[in-house]
Amino acid sequence: MPRTSVDTRDRIVKAANALFYRFGIRAVSVDAIAHKAGVTKKSLYYHFKSKDDLVAAYLVSRDQPNLIQFRRWFEEADGTASDRIGSIFRNIAMAAGSRKWKGCGFLRTASELIDTPGHPAVKAASNHKRKLEQWLTDAIREHGVEEAPRIARQVVLLLDGAFSAMLVHYDTAYIECAGEAAATLVQSATKSV
Repeated sequence: MPRTSVDTRDRIVKAANALFYRFGIRAVSVDAIAHKAGVTKKSLYYHFKSKDDLVAAYLVSRDQPNLIQFRRWFEEADGTASDRIGSIFRNIAMAAGSRKWKGCGFLRTASELIDTPGHPAVKAASNHKRKLEQWLTDAIREHGVEEAPRIARQVVLLLDGAFSAMLVHYDTAYIECAGEAAATLVQSATKSV
């Protein structure tokens, strides 16, 4: 069966995803991505006008799967909003125990591009974090949390801070501790029934 342009583009993004997440965006060359994807550099540039566009596509490809995963962890947990928020942090702790875990790809990429705030990948990272915060706002509001936008923002700050601390210390106790703080925060803002 002949390959389509969409298949080729998807293979390039998958290759970029694997390499960028593992090694970082500055450490990975376009040649390495083309090789991993099994395409020529010319073919890669047919689909992406620059490495910057490919880096943005890498983050966009991670956006929905990550949001779906957070939503699934929240919805599959039993109990209150506080219990469900705690479940997100516990599941991250389990994922972070794997040698393949390299932290939050959005934060790592944005930190590599700190000197280029208008970069398309920085915008993609910002968009993802905004969507995560909005989803959290809606999810906890449905479970009776007062001031849901403020609480959701605080939970995102705890998540991102724990991601950073885990990368520095290689210790999942930081996400577990942040999860306890997030659960307490959500519990204290939940309306009594």
